[in-house]
Amino acid sequence: MVRFFHVRRDALAAAAFDALRGALLDSAFVSASTLNGPFRASRGFGVTFTEAGRRQLTDRFPALAPWLDQALGLPAMQALTPWWRRTPGPLPNAWYLNLLVVGPGAEVARHVDGTLMKPAGVTGHPPACVSVLYLEVPAARGGELALWSGALPVGLLAPRPGQVVHFRGDLAHAVRPFEGAPGARRASLVLEQYHFAPEPLARLPDFKLDTKAGFGAFLDDHARRPPAAFDVEP
Repeated sequence: MVRFFHVRRDALAAAAFDALRGALLDSAFVSASTLNGPFRASRGFGVTFTEAGRRQLTDRFPALAPWLDQALGLPAMQALTPWWRRTPGPLPNAWYLNLLVVGPGAEVARHVDGTLMKPAGVTGHPPACVSVLYLEVPAARGGELALWSGALPVGLLAPRPGQVVHFRGDLAHAVRPFEGAPGARRASLVLEQYHFAPEPLARLPDFKLDTKAGFGAFLDDHARRPPAAFDVEP
């Protein structure tokens, strides 16, 4: 049996958290979400990657490295596994990373994550787990993460900066709208963690960046990065 969710406060050291928040929220790749449906009112960008592409991800976003060490695969699965169970089950081998930014009054409607199912050529295969790191939370009412197992509500979690939530990948979830001043934003980093068999895993790219920011964003990104990182192509 796997726990529905696990919450941890201040998973990253303050300096590492501040560096990650700045690198992502100030990125030239932030634009209208590439995801449809429940995410139409959000902004951000996404990255598909496997273990083979992890180095490309951290070359492009070095500030991500501490977060990946804290959340990728085994740490997240162990957080959801009861102490009396010896092993957490098959470990994730493919990931979708989504920077999710919403403004006042916007919401993310109820859904079950499955971003990588179509490119992997599978159905009915949600993530093993989902990990969320809250980067920015306005001082406002609302913005909670609601969780359901089928029709049963199992959690209503108020976000706070630096907080991490790991939850079962088959849970339906939604982000409630918040009341805030114009320009306020609720920003989180969502990591869908999948375990695929070899054939669907082979259909996924090692590394793929998804953004609607346009080619100019890649030029701006190259200008900001040190010359040693220029060997990573968009």
